[in-house]
Amino acid sequence: MGRRKKIVQECERLMDEPENIRNIAIAAHVDHGKTTLTDNLLAGAGMISDETAGEQLAMDTEEDEQERGITIDAANVSMTHEYEDTNHLINLIDTPGHVDFGGDVTRAMRAVDGALVVVDAVEGAMPQTETVLRQALREGVKPALFINKVDRLISELEEGPQEMQERLTAVIRDVNDLIRGMTEEMDDIEDWTVSVEDGTVGFGSALYKWGVSMPSMQRTGMDFGDIIDLERADKRQELHERTPLADVVLDMVCEHFPNPIDAQPMRIPRIWRGDADSELAEQMELVDENGDVVLMVTDIGVDPHAGEIAAGRVFSGTLEKGQELYVSGTAGKNRIQSVGIYMGGEREEVDRVPAGNIAAVTGLKDAIAGSTVSSAEMTPFESIEHISEPVITKSVEAQNMDDLPKLIETLQQVSKEDPTIQIEINEDTGEHLISGQGELHLEVITQRIERNQGIPVHTGEPIVVFREAPQQESREVEGISPNRHNRFYISIEPLEEDVVETIKMGEASMDMPELERREALMEAGLDKDAAQEVETIHNTNILIDDTKGIQHLNETMELVIEGLEEALDDGPLAAEPVQGALIRLHDARLHEDAIHRGPAQVIPAVRQAVHNALIDAEIRLLEPIQEVRIDVPNDHMGAASGEIQGRRGRVDDMYQEGDLMVVEGVAPVEEMIGFSSDIRSATEGRASWNTENAGFQVMADNLQPDQITEIRERKGMKTELPEAINYF
Repeated sequence: MGRRKKIVQECERLMDEPENIRNIAIAAHVDHGKTTLTDNLLAGAGMISDETAGEQLAMDTEEDEQERGITIDAANVSMTHEYEDTNHLINLIDTPGHVDFGGDVTRAMRAVDGALVVVDAVEGAMPQTETVLRQALREGVKPALFINKVDRLISELEEGPQEMQERLTAVIRDVNDLIRGMTEEMDDIEDWTVSVEDGTVGFGSALYKWGVSMPSMQRTGMDFGDIIDLERADKRQELHERTPLADVVLDMVCEHFPNPIDAQPMRIPRIWRGDADSELAEQMELVDENGDVVLMVTDIGVDPHAGEIAAGRVFSGTLEKGQELYVSGTAGKNRIQSVGIYMGGEREEVDRVPAGNIAAVTGLKDAIAGSTVSSAEMTPFESIEHISEPVITKSVEAQNMDDLPKLIETLQQVSKEDPTIQIEINEDTGEHLISGQGELHLEVITQRIERNQGIPVHTGEPIVVFREAPQQESREVEGISPNRHNRFYISIEPLEEDVVETIKMGEASMDMPELERREALMEAGLDKDAAQEVETIHNTNILIDDTKGIQHLNETMELVIEGLEEALDDGPLAAEPVQGALIRLHDARLHEDAIHRGPAQVIPAVRQAVHNALIDAEIRLLEPIQEVRIDVPNDHMGAASGEIQGRRGRVDDMYQEGDLMVVEGVAPVEEMIGFSSDIRSATEGRASWNTENAGFQVMADNLQPDQITEIRERKGMKTELPEAINYF
């Protein structure tokens, strides 16, 4: 334990010297060797034993990561390294390379100032290399390059010094082309290309633990000739001892990546839209440990003992136990229970963590990945732009009813840890819907629920939720109660789009004073008489009472509303929610005797009248649509736009942006299932895309009957539609 304690004390001392801190991420295409490299660095810094480095995958802590052999969660680790007689504290985040977990990469970039991009010497720059570089540069994070698996060029491809040099030069050129293309529009970035001469490129083999760079060759006198000789003679251990990988990479990190003092003045304006002349802006740019506390949470993890742990970058102030801090987007304050830093993959509690560091905090119960946490109320940081949005939804149900409360709790926890997951707990169907980045994403999440929480779950096929809406004005329709003593006369017409929007945005609701509500509705285009007689608003539907002096109607109104809500929650076509209907109650005949106009009479009568009026108003199914944006190199543009058009979609715009073409369009959500694998194969993996929900649109008439039947079947309803619905 003695040695570990020493390291912890050294880290604590270094935390206070921001000029000797480096916050970096390692990012690369999947399987290019990031995690093996991280192990090496830890071993080199004395954090894990030298022998097991590269095999123990210290960073892939979750079982599923070990099984699939890929990194799923970004992992934080800290180490110390002596460079030019000064000890440095290096906080490193190992990020996933798989595209479905791109959200983790984007969040990690927010916490760091430098990105070590790892590229496989044999494969060269790949699509995901391009994506991670773009994510880094967009966040104002400076890149450096490490070309890994160079041993394969010598042993498998048997290349000589000349061929090797040509191949490595080509990789560097490709990476620099990417960097140039992405930074030409950015005024605040000088030349960030990498080069061997400057020492911003390293080469080596993470598996065999050796590495070289221009500065290291000058220091050790080892050149590529020597390396080839030793590698061919199988003297890999000697190679590792003479030019250890960790020293080469950590030297490069200390020399070429900016420390927080240099980085923050440039990064703050890129990621924060608050007042640039404020005292707070100055404190963040100066990395002022005595300023207001500002912590950007980039990751939420769960420790079985300590509960939720929020990890993130401290941009100003000093975090201490017991502080009461604001969390952006939530009311009240959270109290910090402990603060710590990472040592290797372990969290070590410390008394305080000053600005410029990556900290791990417990007690921030309201924080999610992406929250801004601060001691004074402040403009939060820019929301982290995820490169992809949830595109697919599945239902998750507990196999045993007893597990239900625990399942709901787990799902809420999942959405906190991973903001790219959306959870909807659907009271109507008892299904819990979970939406994510792609099939793999949801698969991993549901597997974790089963494994970590021990809750067996059923997952359904991917589903899409529809809506129903009237298209024209109906006649006046009569609804009769089962005992034939009560009659309601109702007509329905579609609401104006603006009125629906106003209700959706909460600008007109039953909770507001009547006058305000009336004005908001009239402003949105509802006529004055209607706006005065609004009886209730349900979802985006309005009930208007056009009756005059009917006896007993007041005491019956509650039941009328109940019948109406039932009818609107399950539309007549496929029991999907109705939206945008204006319902007018023109007249009613009610039985004298309260006993004959109870719930069993009124509710069915109103429900029947509403459904028949909706059918007369030619109600149609609406399907959810998504806006799609695809960024793709020129030569794949046709393939990308074809992918949208082939899905009943339309392409609205194409334009050049930097070195890429952007294709924008819309397509139905239902047709977007399976999009990710199709677009990848259509563009050879060169496209990055994101989708955003764009509301609902009426589905084409020729598709309506089949879709309605399909939903009715899924819900176990009768598949025959009422006679009256033959207007398609």
